[in-house]
Amino acid sequence: MILEGCPRYHGRMNTNTPSPATNFIRNLVTDDLAHGRTGGRLATRFPPEPNGYLHIGHAKSICLNFGLARDFGGVCHMRFDDTNPAKEETEFVDSILDTVRWLGFDWGDHLYYASDYFERCYGYAAKLIEDGKAFVDQLSAEEIRAYRGNLTEPGRESPWRNRPVSESLDLFRRMRAGEFRDGQLVLRARIDMASPNLNLRDPALYRIRHVPHWRTGTTWCIYPMYDYAHAVSDAEERITHSLCTLEFEDHRPLYDWVVENTPVPGRPHQYEFSRLNLSYTLMSKRKLLELVQEGHVRGWDDPRMPTLVGLRRRGYTPEAIRLFCERIGISKADSVIELGVLEDCLRSDLNERSHRRVAVLDPVRLVLENFPEDRSEECLAPNHPHHPEWGQRSLRLTRELVIERDDFMEVPAKGFFRLSPGKSVRLRYAYVVTCTRFDTDPVSGKVTTVYATYDPETRSGTPGADAVKVKGNIHWLSTTEAPEVEVRLYERLFLTPNPAVEADYRPLLNPESVRVVAARVEPGLIGALSGEAYQFERTGYFIRDAVDSSPGHPVFNRAVTLRDTWARS
Repeated sequence: MILEGCPRYHGRMNTNTPSPATNFIRNLVTDDLAHGRTGGRLATRFPPEPNGYLHIGHAKSICLNFGLARDFGGVCHMRFDDTNPAKEETEFVDSILDTVRWLGFDWGDHLYYASDYFERCYGYAAKLIEDGKAFVDQLSAEEIRAYRGNLTEPGRESPWRNRPVSESLDLFRRMRAGEFRDGQLVLRARIDMASPNLNLRDPALYRIRHVPHWRTGTTWCIYPMYDYAHAVSDAEERITHSLCTLEFEDHRPLYDWVVENTPVPGRPHQYEFSRLNLSYTLMSKRKLLELVQEGHVRGWDDPRMPTLVGLRRRGYTPEAIRLFCERIGISKADSVIELGVLEDCLRSDLNERSHRRVAVLDPVRLVLENFPEDRSEECLAPNHPHHPEWGQRSLRLTRELVIERDDFMEVPAKGFFRLSPGKSVRLRYAYVVTCTRFDTDPVSGKVTTVYATYDPETRSGTPGADAVKVKGNIHWLSTTEAPEVEVRLYERLFLTPNPAVEADYRPLLNPESVRVVAARVEPGLIGALSGEAYQFERTGYFIRDAVDSSPGHPVFNRAVTLRDTWARS
């Protein structure tokens, strides 16, 4: 299919998208359009291979390609480079499409596949043979590697390099007809075996692979190599700016060779930018697959994974990821981005959108000795401290409560302003209480119950409530009003900032990357919706797990911890 025109970008975007920052690619596009180099058109594409799930590195490319089309009135194509049927699955295709939509982008009618162009790729390859620019080779894969040479030694020409055009054409047709076994023959470009760029040393264009394709079935038993099909696909779609990461920089001469030596309708140009490297994370598809297959994580959507399905399940929002991609920018310089930058983008987003709730993650019993056993008081708490229009919710105060275990210390350390014997704190939204004594388990020595008295003149929100000055402010829940739920506390998957540089990353896995606790929560959280985020006060941001939760039995994932300044809000 030859695209005669490129309609202007019509995709949807959340209004919380940050304003784009300038970078060398935006400047390049601006200059190309201003000088009419592309006929006033802008067409980009996002071209994943459907052999795995997208990760946070792909988000950088998605935001760049779709963002340019949005901002310059162009079009961005969604295209699958499906040239390796042995590793491709419809499961990956469906996930990729869903993930790109979730990020806030829409390709409209511009959904394509490299397999759309298989017939044209074949025809162009035959034309290369006719023009003396390609030949069918009988060397094995090992022999081709040996003949290729290296960075200091030129390659050697294949003994089949100068076989007659008619013979190569006949063999190529018979390759398509399925007469040869896998690896028996290969179609190679005839370029330059002495080139300093190894990618130009007669690279393979087609290989035999008797594997059914998920879209074309058994129609083909020869498939174009990625570099060849990618250039043809871009040209067929009349892409103007083919944006790739830096590892494809050495492949650009081959990309240009294909475009210049085949009768394709477009003349795309390739430009490279640095890929995303994130600390405490792996970005290799192969290594991520190993994590899944070896059971180090619980699938591609495990909340510890850098996959976008994993980040989504953990509690990341599309707005936070788009903000992250905008903050890190686009450049040609390789660098490792601190994971904290991504986490801070999530905090910025969730701080504004999340209702506040109380959860006690490590409960210890608190008894108010002078509070009547048959009494219950309603204490009002805002749903958001900066959005009074969001209203309030009710917390029930009773004689027996639960508080966080680390909010009590038998022998207080210097600077500890929470509960300890003889010390006073404010129960958030309620009264000032003073610790009188505590009980411990005779075997473990752990504190089991803390006892305190409350001051009835210090109820929050009433005149004179602040007459008694205390430095500590802790959260609490009633033992009779707070159901128990499972909460998963996620930490970084690796112990070191750059596990990718190690020969074996497995010893660097964090054995405490997830900790499951039985927490007590506000009763309203039992009905939390899937994907709904909350700030658990003084603790962090949490989301109801979309996979393991069931009606009446939610499971909450910690998306990210609070910053200290926010812990006091």
